[in-house]
Amino acid sequence: MSNPTTSAADFLPAHRSLSALREAASACRGCALYQDATQTVFGEGRRDARAVFIGEQPGDEEDLAGRPFVGPAGRLLDRAMAEAGIDRKAAYITNAVKHFKWEPRGKRRIHKKPQDREIKACKPWLVNEIELIRPQVVVCLGVTAATAAFGKAVRLKDYRGHFVQTPLSDATFVTTHPSALLRLPDEELRQLEYRRFVEDLRLVQSRLA
Repeated sequence: MSNPTTSAADFLPAHRSLSALREAASACRGCALYQDATQTVFGEGRRDARAVFIGEQPGDEEDLAGRPFVGPAGRLLDRAMAEAGIDRKAAYITNAVKHFKWEPRGKRRIHKKPQDREIKACKPWLVNEIELIRPQVVVCLGVTAATAAFGKAVRLKDYRGHFVQTPLSDATFVTTHPSALLRLPDEELRQLEYRRFVEDLRLVQSRLA
């Protein structure tokens, strides 16, 4: 197996369109994560979307389906977006890292957090997605997405619920990742944090309106 290069920039197509980017990303070897992933999971949604939602990376179901946010976290995101009045079909959904990073646990594949170098290696895809779509708002779901947007490590509590300027967008909004809600052990706390998540998304909807 060939050694990976250092960045997705080596695989960017000469012609920049979402379809061209998606096709080129399918052959990306910009970091080593492709070696254990089933496939590249590129973003999907409208070319004229006013909001782009960025997650961390594909999960197990996304890796198998080749689509972002179709697993449990995606279903929770769909529900929260609907409650906040945001039409997922009118948005663009993607991830900071396009390959599933995992470790085996018995017969299961368990999510493993991407490293900074992997986030940086994959960032050219994200930057080009944003540049083509030119959304009104970029929504970072979780710390990894925020790290990609800010270009540095950030803490969720420092930026959550606010619109701030980043290299990706003049209106970058940071909130939690829906998978974080699913991991909460207490049902009452889970419901409380879910309502807070919906309120965050309502701020996004108000900005779009």
